[in-house]
Amino acid sequence: MKEIKAFVKPNRIQRVIEALSDNGFKSMTLSQAEGTGAFKAKGARPSLDFNITDSPVVKVELVCQNEEAQSAIDIILENGKTPEPGDGIIYLSDIEDAFQIKTGESLKRYDL
Repeated sequence: MKEIKAFVKPNRIQRVIEALSDNGFKSMTLSQAEGTGAFKAKGARPSLDFNITDSPVVKVELVCQNEEAQSAIDIILENGKTPEPGDGIIYLSDIEDAFQIKTGESLKRYDL
């Protein structure tokens, strides 16, 4: 299994979510976040919550089978990019296993 974490600009997130859902990636977690990096958006300002220059982003997290990961990444790339710099980043990690909280049962043997 693979975990994908993508940090996407808020004005592109709806497109990303819809494209992922339309292609069979129905389960994902979304979180509002603030990021820092080499690119500083024009008009970036100190956050109300953090003492750093911020750039608003939405973190999309999903877990999929190994063979599905590249498809999900391609969908996020296609729908998340803009002509401007600083569109975000995607991380890909291996997931050793996952467990149902209610039963403690491993999901490793099931298709997610």
